[in-house]
Amino acid sequence: MEAYKRVQAARAKGRPTGQDYIRELIDDFVEMHGDRRYGDDAAIIAGIGRLEGRPVTVIAHEKGHDTTEKVARNFGSAHPEGYRKALRQMKLAEKFGRPVICFVDTSGAYCGLGAEERGQAQAIAENLMEMMTLRVPVVTVFVGEGGSGGAIALAVADQVWMLENAVYSVISPEGCASILWKDPSRVREACECLKLTAQDLRELGIIEEIIPEYGGDFARVYPYLKARLVQQLEEASRLDSRELVARRYQRYRRIGVYRE
Repeated sequence: MEAYKRVQAARAKGRPTGQDYIRELIDDFVEMHGDRRYGDDAAIIAGIGRLEGRPVTVIAHEKGHDTTEKVARNFGSAHPEGYRKALRQMKLAEKFGRPVICFVDTSGAYCGLGAEERGQAQAIAENLMEMMTLRVPVVTVFVGEGGSGGAIALAVADQVWMLENAVYSVISPEGCASILWKDPSRVREACECLKLTAQDLRELGIIEEIIPEYGGDFARVYPYLKARLVQQLEEASRLDSRELVARRYQRYRRIGVYRE
């Protein structure tokens, strides 16, 4: 499938969102609200639950399903308080020894005036810094769109996985075409140039695993993903915190290193 069609699939109406994955994979989920600095951001869901009996912290972008919910969730584009809420839950997870699971699905962090006034860039940067040294296992799964800093703010992890038709890019294809060629109609070309598909990113070593979508049968995706998460957290639990952080550091040091 060409990259442009993967982008369309990642944005498709009716595609499961973060709250769907939480409902299907996590038992006894309790949502936590607010960043204790400014307010609560509905574009980020964060809380605690159980994955096959194991206590976990779960953080997810949420775009919403219908128009009313999409507006309330700001279409999954988080404000600084959303990322600070996420970080607050990550630090609590570290304190109590809970693994962290993140589900990413956003076109990007919100770029409105209020978000900039409240320190959007700083909030994202703090997440990157703190996640790099978090002393508990972190797994991030891209379930739809992964746009720029808004996505990577939840994606500094030990393992980064993508669904078969998810995408992950520094910029939207439309934005790329507008900047590079001053022509947004060249979006198909931009999709190919950006190397944003799961298949591209697996080849480049940006992600570890591609989760099959079974032709859109998400009733099969959920149990497969759940089993893989259980397996991954079981393996990660055997590492002490120093080894865990060291491996995460080396993971990111390897990105961008090529040999002819």
